Amino acid sequence: MNDHLELDIEVPARLAGHRLDQAAAELIPDYSRARLQTWIKGGQLTVDGAQAKPKDKLFGGEQLRLRAELEPQGEWRAQALDLDILFEDASLLVLNKPAGLVVHPAAGNPDSTLLNGLLHHCPHLDKIPRAGIVHRLDKDTSGLMVVAKTLPAQTSLVDQLKERSVSRQYDALVQGQITAGGTVDAPIGRHRQNRLKMAVLDFGGKEAITHYRVQERFPAHTLLRCKLETGRTHQIRVHMAHIRHPLVGDPLYGGRPKLPRDASAELIGALQQFPRQALHAAELALIHPESGEEMHWCAPMPADMLQLLALLRADRQR
Repeated sequence: MNDHLELDIEVPARLAGHRLDQAAAELIPDYSRARLQTWIKGGQLTVDGAQAKPKDKLFGGEQLRLRAELEPQGEWRAQALDLDILFEDASLLVLNKPAGLVVHPAAGNPDSTLLNGLLHHCPHLDKIPRAGIVHRLDKDTSGLMVVAKTLPAQTSLVDQLKERSVSRQYDALVQGQITAGGTVDAPIGRHRQNRLKMAVLDFGGKEAITHYRVQERFPAHTLLRCKLETGRTHQIRVHMAHIRHPLVGDPLYGGRPKLPRDASAELIGALQQFPRQALHAAELALIHPESGEEMHWCAPMPADMLQLLALLRADRQR
């Protein structure tokens, strides 16, 4: 990755009357508007050789000059982690995150996170905000994540997520029998009393839409395939609890486990002791930022969920 950027562009007449930051965002689409504004304010992006303000109006014909050095975006420590990388090129990295791995350092988890491992695997990611992480999975959710390896790739992926053109599908084992698929369209925000939780809110929540279809039914459980249209914190977990079918093993939203009538002692123990929410990001599809090609990945269900499903199938057969 080149840490030094050099770019010279003439402002076309059609952008006369536009703000500098608006015109720059159109002429230099590989970088976010926020980053372009930072470069304008810092004097790295100039107009006819002079520093300007983001809100300054253009007349057309001006020369924009960008000279910028990409700098480290945080004081994170690179650490060697065993990453399950399914795809990697100059722009993207797609990996299968195991359950139990925290994605980003925070007060309770200062290191040994996915971000620390990414910096060890690819040191130049320290120049990309959040080391290229554009979406997250909860600590105890397993499955597919995409990481941007360049600023243009990051801008493209963030835009795709905003436009809802990234397809993210999850396997979710929920409590209770669901007879048919459906959609949960219910806004999500921070829980009013418990700040560790999210909740469906009548007022003040952000739009959240989850589509689901039935993959397999059991006497007291259902295996769903959930597709996110939006990407709110804990979205599937909150939405499934909202329709009274919380995820098996969910410590925040699950409540008491529902046990099938006359279930085997082995199945009862497995349901009661399942150590995490039974949620796995199984499929990911997006447009490659450089080639424009549609790309698609699948990650097999992890062993703990497969083992629980095997016990549920054996119980159903019995």
